[in-house]
Amino acid sequence: MPTILFSAPYMLPFTERFRPVFEKFGIDLIIPEVHERLEEADILKFAGQFDGAICGDDRYTPRVLEACAPRLKIISKWGTGIDSIHSETCDRLGIKIGRTPNAFTMPVADTVMAYILAFSRRQPWMDRAMKQGEWEKIPGKALHEQALGIIGVGSIGKTLARRARAFGMKIFGTDIIEIDHVFIAETGIQMTNLESLLANSDYISINCDLNPTSHHLINSRSLAHARSSAILINTARGPIVKEDDLIHALQTKKLGGAALDVFEVEPLPADSPLIRMDNVMMAPHNANSSPAAWERVHWNTIKNLLDGLNIAHGELGE
Repeated sequence: MPTILFSAPYMLPFTERFRPVFEKFGIDLIIPEVHERLEEADILKFAGQFDGAICGDDRYTPRVLEACAPRLKIISKWGTGIDSIHSETCDRLGIKIGRTPNAFTMPVADTVMAYILAFSRRQPWMDRAMKQGEWEKIPGKALHEQALGIIGVGSIGKTLARRARAFGMKIFGTDIIEIDHVFIAETGIQMTNLESLLANSDYISINCDLNPTSHHLINSRSLAHARSSAILINTARGPIVKEDDLIHALQTKKLGGAALDVFEVEPLPADSPLIRMDNVMMAPHNANSSPAAWERVHWNTIKNLLDGLNIAHGELGE
């Protein structure tokens, strides 16, 4: 009877709903206490005790994977990004990785547009002033007057570009791979390098994966190319931005503001200067918020687990 380490934060509140599914396939559950994610030491406590895992952003480092092999056969990641799982070690040890590509394309693109609209039309700031008894007409801008730079023109970046085009925005893009010419013709996106994108964009949206080429891609050197009025939006992964450099750029007014859904350390430490900045909007890694999308990911994550354990399952889900 296989045993799995069940630690995906978005599924844990519904454990009793899914338990009959696991029982049907003869799967035992190890359910640890999870605060945002399991760190290396947390997983090592269970090393050698489980055949598969359903996880969130748990730290499956080389050390963890070595300790869990050869029993561990499949890590089924809830969501899309697998930057917290050391893929090369998994390949070497024969551990499969499951995920759900494009799981949250629509809600994340919507989140970025919401931030752009909020900063452009200044609604949060006017609302705050009104509730403090102030009648202040804070100047805003129309979206067609502004340019959006998209770092990473994958599924989310493409969806975002289509939304921005509908608002009449000028769109710049940069990516390490060549983007299809049909998409370029459809949206009018101008593909360029990072420095040019930063220099010409009013909004800079990070939509690339976290990997060795993107770690701290946004730092003091790259931010020096950005307009002092520009707004940086990060709904991808926290470590793509060197947070101390971003804070310094905001404090010295070399950047106009930021909208951050992800951070280098999560949860965000209570003493972070970002919390006290009026020109920063923040959310607790929640850009994927969509019950319909979550439901699809729940069942696909279970399917990927069963596939990795070579358990025939047929149709899953309600």
